[in-house]
Amino acid sequence: MAAPLLRLGTRGSKLALVQAGLVREALSNAMPALAQPGAIEVVTIRTTGDAIQDRPLADAGGKGLFVKEIEEALLDNRIDAAVHSMKDMPTALPSGLMIAAFLPREDARDALIAGETTRIAELRKGAIVGTSALRRRAQLLHLRPDLQIVNLRGNVDTRLAKREAGVVEATLLAIAGLKRLGMDHVGTPVAEDEILPAVGQGAVCIECRADDNGTRTWLAGVDHAPTGRAVAAEHAMLAVLDGSCRTPIAGHAVINADGSLHLRGRIIKPDGSKMHAVDRRGAAADSAALGKDAGLELKRRCGPDFLS
Repeated sequence: MAAPLLRLGTRGSKLALVQAGLVREALSNAMPALAQPGAIEVVTIRTTGDAIQDRPLADAGGKGLFVKEIEEALLDNRIDAAVHSMKDMPTALPSGLMIAAFLPREDARDALIAGETTRIAELRKGAIVGTSALRRRAQLLHLRPDLQIVNLRGNVDTRLAKREAGVVEATLLAIAGLKRLGMDHVGTPVAEDEILPAVGQGAVCIECRADDNGTRTWLAGVDHAPTGRAVAAEHAMLAVLDGSCRTPIAGHAVINADGSLHLRGRIIKPDGSKMHAVDRRGAAADSAALGKDAGLELKRRCGPDFLS
């Protein structure tokens, strides 16, 4: 059998494999050479983040835990490109690597999964809500200081099963992941005014070596530029704030039909007691500058001791 023309690295979770499948399908549709049987090989790689299930990721080193081993495989030439959930990506990439393409972004909002209850305001007083994300925890407590927030790790099926078993009364999951898993019916969308999404949420990115011109050319053929511009604004804001898994930061940018960009950002105390929000509008071509400016405003308003 001939060697594959393109080796795609990915985590081995059900959702990660679905996302890798979406990338393979997009590449196959765009490039006839990659549509041939065996032309694209999907290589699963176990990451540190996959191995840690007993504690919040913030306690284990924060961002990058779901990408480190995959990026090492890229740098070692064991794979040609890597498929990631953009919300797992740190703001700085290893030298020699670049994000070369984005798939069109899915719905970036969170969904509330709480049985018959469809709104955060309707959860009973003192309800137990499971989440491992500091961003969700902080925003939930800002809205409802009475809630009991407990750590809930695992894949989508695991977290849903724990809620069904009564371990928690409610949880929040990304709508994008639910849709990609064919679970559109699960949960109720939460308005961004209540829970703003994570930076990069809903976006799938493809990373490769910067000097691999052949792979870069293929990936350019499937790149969705509006998603890239929106995420650039979010990541520029995050970079200014030095955001990590220990920092409750939320951010979401959208590109409007007229080519303008709208960015919303938040930074919240971990206990939800205080929140600063920022709103930026401008040309999509200025996405990185808008994001940086939003980050600088949040930094000024927070002061150096906001998260201490």
